[in-house]
Amino acid sequence: MARIAGIELPRNKRGIIGLTYIYGIGPSRAKKILTETGIDESTKITDWNDSNIKAISGYIQNTFKVEGELRSEVQTNIKRLMDIGCYRGLRHRKGLPLRGQRTQTNARTRKGKRKTVANKKKATK
Repeated sequence: MARIAGIELPRNKRGIIGLTYIYGIGPSRAKKILTETGIDESTKITDWNDSNIKAISGYIQNTFKVEGELRSEVQTNIKRLMDIGCYRGLRHRKGLPLRGQRTQTNARTRKGKRKTVANKKKATK
């Protein structure tokens, strides 16, 4: 059972794909980790032995911030932006997109479900 950085890796996937299940590790980092530890990328996680898992775990711990530590750092950075009141911080606070995307028609992921606003009733004569 491969458990790295508190995450249970899927057994039936190749090593390079399985490592991407850890928050903070993408495909390029996974490839780098496997080449540095000397493990073949195409080897499935079930075929890893204990020494391979220890080598990968140790390398990740010593080299990268992953999972809880990385999540808390990201949250701290967002909180800092909100506290200093910069443009990005204000956008975070309002729940709007940060990087110049249009908001009139799109941005549903960031804004959430549509809130319909009713029309004004016309005055009768």
